[in-house]
Amino acid sequence: MPPQRVFALPRQQSLLLPAVINPFVQDTKLSKAALIKCVLLGILLAPIRSIIAALVLMVTWPVSVIITFRYPLKGAVEPMTGWRRFLCRRVMAALGRAYYFCLGFRVVVKGKQATSSEAPILAVAPHSSFFDGIVCIVAGLPSTVSRVENLATPIFGRFVRCLQPVLVSRKDPDSRRNTIQEIEKRAKSGGHWPQVLIFPEGTCTNRSCLITFKLGAFIPGVPVQPVLMRYPNTLDTVTWTWQGFSSWTLLLLTLSQLYTTVEIEFLPPHIPTDEEKKSPPLFASRVRESMAQALGVPVTDHTYEDCRLMISAGELTLPMEAGLVEFTKISRKLNLKWDNVRKELEGFASMASSCKGGRITIEEFARFLKLPVNPVLEELFALFDRNGDGTIDFREYVIGVTILCRPANTEDVLRMAFQLFDTDEDEKITREEFTALLRSALGVSDLNMTKLFKEIDADCSGFITFSEFQAFATTHPEYAKLFTTYLELQRYQAIQEASPGELELAGQISSEEKQEDSTSDKKDD
Repeated sequence: MPPQRVFALPRQQSLLLPAVINPFVQDTKLSKAALIKCVLLGILLAPIRSIIAALVLMVTWPVSVIITFRYPLKGAVEPMTGWRRFLCRRVMAALGRAYYFCLGFRVVVKGKQATSSEAPILAVAPHSSFFDGIVCIVAGLPSTVSRVENLATPIFGRFVRCLQPVLVSRKDPDSRRNTIQEIEKRAKSGGHWPQVLIFPEGTCTNRSCLITFKLGAFIPGVPVQPVLMRYPNTLDTVTWTWQGFSSWTLLLLTLSQLYTTVEIEFLPPHIPTDEEKKSPPLFASRVRESMAQALGVPVTDHTYEDCRLMISAGELTLPMEAGLVEFTKISRKLNLKWDNVRKELEGFASMASSCKGGRITIEEFARFLKLPVNPVLEELFALFDRNGDGTIDFREYVIGVTILCRPANTEDVLRMAFQLFDTDEDEKITREEFTALLRSALGVSDLNMTKLFKEIDADCSGFITFSEFQAFATTHPEYAKLFTTYLELQRYQAIQEASPGELELAGQISSEEKQEDSTSDKKDD
């Protein structure tokens, strides 16, 4: 039995799996008893509540039209004053409370809301439902950040106008910069503008953790008041995420409850230090930590980009959760942009599309590389399989390709590999040379490499040039690491056969080389 290598360095702790694997799934299970209760209550309550809520909306809409009549949303906008302010802060707020009361909501408010001069920005989390708009009513209808498209929504678009929102447009390339400037202008107005309410997570989760906070609320460097939202109900009928019940199903289930409790807690304002003012990510991180501690939940580095990857995974016929990688952490530590990760997802899908659960076993890994399972391949697979469960998920694949394979894919390594194949040194690799070396390296005498050879031989000339070899390695970085792993194993086996004195010396040399090569485990946390 060949000796097993012992890795010199442990796995990097910061790249281990998060405390919550998928915060974007709503997995409420309706028991038979709960379903029967919902049906019986729904028959009675849902129609009555729907009719009364519709009547409230019929009164609210003309009020909102009067408030916003001929009032600009863009340009030199000023906060509402006089009768407009009175109608918005008093009448609209009262109608908003009546609307949620008609839907069966029971609101519990804890803590004290700061004034606009004390905390110009309200940061609300966790964001988990379209019902979260109730916090705007409780907070006195502050300004919000809203997409331009929301203004065109029938009825509710007019309500959003009353809030004088900071508008975000996906079509405008300068939108992000303009949004930050507008938030900063309002936040530093000294109480001239009402408070700005922001959901810093930027997307809905299942409240099992707090994901990465966007920086918009923290760039101005002004005091921020954290606001917590809880729905302490026996049956969760409000959580609206990327996987789970539809919005209409949740609305119907909520209308079918005797009442739905929502707790809104205002924490003391977080006044930024000089260090936090200079570093918005640090400011956001500390506010998130204090909110997570108050909620009793962990934090993860998921973000909206993970949701986009989930959608992409579904389009590639993978389970949606296969796209979750904790994008904030992966992009920061591995210096990857979303497009890079999306491209890696396509490569992963080509391996895992036939796998149940979107996880690759060593047999599927070998089949994709068109190689048999052997010690070299097993060691490469073990490098990818960070949690040692015998499979590779997409997160492990991205980390492996980025910090194991691509650094090994240098021109020097490829030139060395090419020269090993090119035994007659004529700058060409024939099929016989190619097959002979791989048979020797992989220890398989009857290995058929015709298919792999043809894939590398792009011009079908019957031999492989260095440019073809390099081009193939660029698009298939796994092979470069496979080659270096083979050389390391050969070196290790040679050391095992050496005398004790030679073994100690060689072990020191190998350790030094390992320190240089193991970029996966050496990156700073």
